[in-house]
Amino acid sequence: MTVIDVHTHMLNRQWLEQLRNHGAPHYEVAKTPDGRDCVRFDGAQFLLPVAAHYDYAMRLRDMDKVGVDVAIVSLTAPNCYFGSQEVSTTAARLVNDDMAQGQQAYPDRIRWMASLPWEHPASAVEELRRSYKRGAVGVMVLANINGHSLTEEAFAPVWRAIDELALPVLVHPTAPPGTQYLDLGKHNLAGSVGFMFDTSLAITRMVFDGFFDTYPKLKIIASHAGGTLPYIVGRLDRCHEMDPDRRTKIATPPSDYLRRIYYDAVTYRVEALKLCLEVGGADNVMYGSDYPHGIGDMKGCLARVRALPEGNVKAVSGGNAQRLFKL
Repeated sequence: MTVIDVHTHMLNRQWLEQLRNHGAPHYEVAKTPDGRDCVRFDGAQFLLPVAAHYDYAMRLRDMDKVGVDVAIVSLTAPNCYFGSQEVSTTAARLVNDDMAQGQQAYPDRIRWMASLPWEHPASAVEELRRSYKRGAVGVMVLANINGHSLTEEAFAPVWRAIDELALPVLVHPTAPPGTQYLDLGKHNLAGSVGFMFDTSLAITRMVFDGFFDTYPKLKIIASHAGGTLPYIVGRLDRCHEMDPDRRTKIATPPSDYLRRIYYDAVTYRVEALKLCLEVGGADNVMYGSDYPHGIGDMKGCLARVRALPEGNVKAVSGGNAQRLFKL
């Protein structure tokens, strides 16, 4: 049984230096009390780099211990959404080139998703096409781009280019807009609660904006088992039914659209994973680990996939990802 990890991260030390030098005023690379680098957004910590973020050989050893065959790696928040056009584009190229080299070094084990300078659409389209030629099998985008919604018209050229290539897009959360007002720094709630809110809001906007009808070849993957979407799908349908304003761009219930997108299995209770499977469909859920973040769980996430009904295990472990990413 092939096991493919669709939600797993790699960093690049040059990218981190770009963030350190150009991330202000919102982003900073600071030190933890024990001297480690950490990334903060408006004072809230949400990324703690570790050695495995930079080391492909270490990654493969950890994959072998658990039984993961292929990792489709991607950057994480804050991605490349900082600095000038030149800085953002340079940051994207540094990461994409590093991942392309990782795939070249381990062609049977590593694939990757491109990061793009979304705030600069012309450069983003250029980098998308360059990355695709270098072997990118998908795109990663954050659920908000410096506070801007993914459905804003400014990003339409990028979405059209992605739609033309029919590439899967992993929508990954970051600190939601208004983090400084939501008191998310206390108890580090940005990562535990804020991220779930960020993904859910982004995908819900896509649904009600008719995004999936505008871009019919688009293949969206909602991170962390869809955030809260499987839990609130009934509420979304009820709001669509009772409020005419929510029916201006879509005729069918939101639940129909939630079966047109994909989900990773990065959740920490098998009950939640089963709910995601029920809402999203057995063909639309794929194994993911969030490795090597502190909250990542390569072994546990795979164990929860294997605890699904027997008929779903092969598809979720790797079959669905093989089909989606054409591996």
